[in-house]
Amino acid sequence: MKTLEFLSLLEQHKDKTLLFEYAPQKWVGANYHITEVKHLHVESVDCGSGMDAWNETIVQLWESPSEKDKTKYMTAFKALSILKKVGKMKPYDMEAEIKFEYSNPNFHLTQLRAHNYCIEGNELQLTLGLQKTDCKAKETCGIPESKSETQAPCCTPGSGCC
Repeated sequence: MKTLEFLSLLEQHKDKTLLFEYAPQKWVGANYHITEVKHLHVESVDCGSGMDAWNETIVQLWESPSEKDKTKYMTAFKALSILKKVGKMKPYDMEAEIKFEYSNPNFHLTQLRAHNYCIEGNELQLTLGLQKTDCKAKETCGIPESKSETQAPCCTPGSGCC
């Protein structure tokens, strides 16, 4: 999901509470806060010497231990007002992929992509998920596109691409 899509979604559903499903049937607690918004510019070189660059927007979600019994979730309106304030200070790349940084005592720190959303009653529910690693230089490394995820990665010893 692009940053513009997420902001538009919040705008369209300002009256809803905003929930995040970080794993199947596991939800970020109602005590979450948006504690940081990162504007990242990534420059990379893949294992086939291909260069790439892109921007990302990363929204950090943090569960406040002092509010662990809280049951009322943040509204889309409040989240949008926080993000608009950030956007005035540091403009967004609206085409940047939006990710959500999150962890809890039972879930490792990671960046999750917004895969889907749904409206359930008065709730705007975002389904977050992990993105799997992949080889961007399959052709250079001689890796057929049809290989499954369980097979060797592109930069195996002796493959010639690293």
